[in-house]
Amino acid sequence: MRPFAYAAASSAGSAVAWVARGHGAEFIAGGTDMLQLLQERVREPAELIDITRLPLAEIAAGADGARLGALARMADVAGDPGIREYFPVVAEALLASASPQVRNMATIGGNLLQRTRCLYFRDVATPCNRREPGSGCRAQDGENRLNAILGGSPHCIAAYPGDLAVALVALDAEVIVQGPGGERRLPVERLHRVPGDTPHVETVLEPGDLITAVTIPASACARRSHYLKIRDRASFEFALTAAAVALDLDGGTIRQARVAAGGVATTPWRLRHVEEALAGRPLEANVLHEAAARSADGAEPRGRNAFKAALLPRTVERALRTVGGLA
Repeated sequence: MRPFAYAAASSAGSAVAWVARGHGAEFIAGGTDMLQLLQERVREPAELIDITRLPLAEIAAGADGARLGALARMADVAGDPGIREYFPVVAEALLASASPQVRNMATIGGNLLQRTRCLYFRDVATPCNRREPGSGCRAQDGENRLNAILGGSPHCIAAYPGDLAVALVALDAEVIVQGPGGERRLPVERLHRVPGDTPHVETVLEPGDLITAVTIPASACARRSHYLKIRDRASFEFALTAAAVALDLDGGTIRQARVAAGGVATTPWRLRHVEEALAGRPLEANVLHEAAARSADGAEPRGRNAFKAALLPRTVERALRTVGGLA
């Protein structure tokens, strides 16, 4: 681990200004991902700015929507009665993440910005375009079982590893960002970037930008929602495939659907074509099956991750059937 300086931020404004100066400073909160990256020498900041003392841990959720402070702990959000009642897909995604010990430390903002678990990104002895631009992508023809089949490029197929962001994308959530130029709102769906030819640029955030909160709008879909995660073991494991689904029903008709996928793409992946195939259709098993079958449209499997193209539609269908009461 490279030595670094440390300072505790007294305000969001001072933290943003310090990191924006461009002297190699980075934010740290719960540190559950950052500490691993420091130990593996994947990240080597000159200074860490501790933001844990800032008043950004509020949790407010109800029929009118939700606001989650960026420093709210994952475990606290998952256990909040308002989240569990009005946004169950969020609670389920959080409880499917990591372990109880990690959830007691990790923050909402930090979870959204966690880095990929691609083996080559985390091994500094191997080339990785995401870690070292222009060095190559070993995952293309190497060990790629956990890598993406959607949203990749010849330069990178690293899968986005998180669960929470997938649920938030399905619910049209936004992040509130405080930066050097002031505060702005950004859809979670647009927070992460597909790799293209610049895989080292993972989000649209600029130097010094600090996520201060997440907001989730009130929605007729949100209360009838579910998160399903398929993985190799039941705890402390990343998704092979995952689905966040939400349905607005009018009797036996699907008025609206929200569907997003995890574990299969380079970003949290909204499945709008599946949503369109469901809207206005009867809530019947064959309708769910036909719509879910389109989940992997456009997939580009490589080597050991080809099974995901078959597993994803099954994951989406099972999640839809659960929400629709057809499981």
